[in-house]
Amino acid sequence: MVSTDQKSSVSFENIQTWLDAISQTFAPAEAEVIRKACALAEPLYAGQVELTRTPLLQHALGAAAILVGMHMDHETIAATILHAVPAFLDNWEEELGQDFGANVKMLVEGISRMERIRLFSEVRGAKDKNEAAQQIESLRKMLLAMVQDIRVVLIKLAERTQTMRNLSGADPELQKQIAQETRSIFAPLANRLGVWQLKWELEDLSVRFLEPELYRKVAKLLDERRVDREQYIADVLAQLKQSLGQAGISAEVTGRPKHIYSIINKMKRKQLDFNELYDVRAVRILVDDSLVDGIGACYTALGLVHELWLPIDGEFDDYIAHPKSNHYRSLHTAVVGPRGLALEVQIRTREMHQHSELGVAAHWRYKEGGKSDTEFEEKIAWLRQILQWQEDLADQGDLQEQFKNELFHDQVYVLTPQGKVIDLPKGATPVDFAYTLHTDLGHRTRGAKVDGSIVPLSYKLQNGQRVEILTTKQGGPSRDWINPSLGLLQSARARARVRAWFKSQNLDENIAQGRAQLDRELHRLGITSINQEKLAQRLHFNKPDDFLAAIGRNEITMRRIAIAIKEELPTKPIETAKQKIFRPATDRTAKADITVGGVNNLMTRIGKCCKPAPGDEIIGYVTRDRGITIHREDCAYMLRLAENRRDRMLTARWE
Repeated sequence: MVSTDQKSSVSFENIQTWLDAISQTFAPAEAEVIRKACALAEPLYAGQVELTRTPLLQHALGAAAILVGMHMDHETIAATILHAVPAFLDNWEEELGQDFGANVKMLVEGISRMERIRLFSEVRGAKDKNEAAQQIESLRKMLLAMVQDIRVVLIKLAERTQTMRNLSGADPELQKQIAQETRSIFAPLANRLGVWQLKWELEDLSVRFLEPELYRKVAKLLDERRVDREQYIADVLAQLKQSLGQAGISAEVTGRPKHIYSIINKMKRKQLDFNELYDVRAVRILVDDSLVDGIGACYTALGLVHELWLPIDGEFDDYIAHPKSNHYRSLHTAVVGPRGLALEVQIRTREMHQHSELGVAAHWRYKEGGKSDTEFEEKIAWLRQILQWQEDLADQGDLQEQFKNELFHDQVYVLTPQGKVIDLPKGATPVDFAYTLHTDLGHRTRGAKVDGSIVPLSYKLQNGQRVEILTTKQGGPSRDWINPSLGLLQSARARARVRAWFKSQNLDENIAQGRAQLDRELHRLGITSINQEKLAQRLHFNKPDDFLAAIGRNEITMRRIAIAIKEELPTKPIETAKQKIFRPATDRTAKADITVGGVNNLMTRIGKCCKPAPGDEIIGYVTRDRGITIHREDCAYMLRLAENRRDRMLTARWE
């Protein structure tokens, strides 16, 4: 949205006229909520225009009128009118929650989240068709993943339809951008939700701006034959009504307009000329639900149609016995009608028609008798059930099944700063995001921004957020990232890349650290030596150095090592250290005349690890239950002694 000095062309009198027009649709209390929404929006929207330079209030009322025609509830209508309020009111959440309730606030918040996504930029910049198709698919998934209430999607579809109706007022480049976005994203969403009247309008309006010459050609062909076609349909309707009446079937028979987008698509897909299309002329038979057997009457009507005109081979579809994935039900047949012209006939009950025309929204209202279900649990379950993207993904192989799995499994969809959609496992962090983009970016990650705000690297990303990674020019990952308890990485692939980095760094140092850790573990277990090559093989390493380096990189727990050591020495079971009785020093050590800490005649013993002899530089170490042990100063054990145990070291010398 942009500002303009031009005053809004929508006056209060116009709003009042609009409110009066819908007053018969809603109860007085519901109409009052809608009136309050108009009163709040009018001063905020004054002087503001939509992308098509239509006054913003007029745009909002137009979108709301579409939803009124779809028989949506008053909360949906109010939220549609208020959909742009967050851009102009700082404390909008508090005010909407207080004045309109939690449901309206939640709907406006959902629309606001969807508005943050600039869909087209990355799709336009895709390198090839496959990449572009994948991005479009990811965008659709993200939009659906963001939805907590299906009404948010319906509002967005109505708002986009209103934009398309006024798109001629936008700049030519913007027209193409919005039309492409509509055809790629919003029209398929309307199709998959079964909101047919919006789907058809979005498709026709998008092709009008994307393929203007072809659009004008087909529109001209339709217009040139309009009078003839209308008379032809009138004659067909008369014959059908007479035949149905004689058979005692109560039904409404109407002509059905063929949409330009579907005509163009069929011409392209089947490589047919306009004159070869069977369904340019079409009628629909709506059987009354009051009949004892409405479905049986549909098949009876089908038989009458086939008695009147010859069926065309291969042009019959029974969507009553085999409904589409979105529960669309109807009988479709094509016949050679009067004057030898092809004619399509659709036959369904009124309930089927209500569902096919107004999709999930009308289906709910029809089944609930107009009552409002505030929790929308049934509606959300219905949304998940019908979002089986089969027909328009059939040419993309297993992408259909992939989407089905990803939609219902734990996935989160986020955006790069450039608008590219990245799918991650639920609970993923900015570090996961960085490694998904590029391994080097992951290695150099030092911080992250989500929607412009700094977040910790352990932050759990949410659907629709824009993520920016803060990096250093040089550096590598932290060992903390592969610590499961810290939760910094959820992706197994990212953890593998971090481990691979450490594996390639400081190999000699890692081997030395691993050898020291293994020696400490052996000392703890009271084992003086072990075949390291066999121990490495037991833990699935080809070389002892690879085994020691893995220990140094903390890729193997000490518990696993201890278990492997015990398995490697089955004939020498390791016993837990028993409490030893402190005994006086032997004559050998006592006669050695060793002074420890400036005091002689202390009870000492010679360390078995380095076996110091008189004349060696020595040091004392206070052990548990063994008094003071004497080591050589260059003893490997003493050199690797942990920092927190060095306070038990004492000076010592031979007398």
